[in-house]
Amino acid sequence: MKEKIIVIVGPTAVGKTSLGIQLAKALDGEVINGDSMQVYKQLDIGTAKVTEEEAKGITHHLIDIKQPDEPYTVADFKADATKKIKDISSRGKVPIVVGGTGLYIESLLYNVSHGGKAEPNDQFREEMQQIVDEQGRDYLHQLLREKDSSAADSIHKNNVRRVIRALEVIHETGELFSDFQSERQLEPVFDAFIIGLTTDRDVLYKRINERVENMIDNGLVDEAKLLYHTVPKDSQSTKGIGYKEFFPYFETKQEWDETVALVKQHSRNYAKRQLTWFRNRFDVDLWVDLVADSKQLEEVIEIGRKHLESD
Repeated sequence: MKEKIIVIVGPTAVGKTSLGIQLAKALDGEVINGDSMQVYKQLDIGTAKVTEEEAKGITHHLIDIKQPDEPYTVADFKADATKKIKDISSRGKVPIVVGGTGLYIESLLYNVSHGGKAEPNDQFREEMQQIVDEQGRDYLHQLLREKDSSAADSIHKNNVRRVIRALEVIHETGELFSDFQSERQLEPVFDAFIIGLTTDRDVLYKRINERVENMIDNGLVDEAKLLYHTVPKDSQSTKGIGYKEFFPYFETKQEWDETVALVKQHSRNYAKRQLTWFRNRFDVDLWVDLVADSKQLEEVIEIGRKHLESD
């Protein structure tokens, strides 16, 4: 029998954390983090990490499990989250996976490795980064297109880390990165009920802008400084939106207003990509707009309960 789980996905600033807690309270569940940045200790504000007060006693897993200079891969998440699901289920509680990192959720639900069989090759990555520095992102993306056009079609040129990873997989395994993408199982590994949160685009963008302002007021810049001064610049944690935009500001290469505007812009762009990802690659069982109508919460809880009780 597949373990029954609930999964909450959607763009940033749409209320995933809150819904996860409310469902966990109503259905006797525990939350498993599905956000790639919340695994890092000390990065609380910029990752919108749940506070003890917000958690209301609900147990949250896979938060604060890595130092900012440590890597954490899709394969790591897949293995860790699978263990947590089995543990939570064995104790008679409901695993509730909450997050906006599409690669993480897809790897967990559909057993996709995303090239996880290829070990990291630091020398190769440095060589590729040097190509970017000297010849630009377009040139690197063209290299990928020549080797694997399908992968190039699916990875934006600005996602340099992902382009390098695709090239690295090809280099290390001799197989196309896109072949790993096509290994996705048709049926989810778990008996998952997937809830997608969404809202009107203008409303969402306003919420994102306000969230950025609140993060700055609450100490986001201090977290960015911590990364800038203590963590190697090629670390995964330094690539997070809300942190990397401040680095040119610290180097006096960028004005404050431009920096804040970039954080907001990149956050909005990310939210758009998240929505596209979840709409195109996931069989979401229920799309709901709790921002516009919070009264739908009771209906969402009831639908979730029916899923858990179904054969």
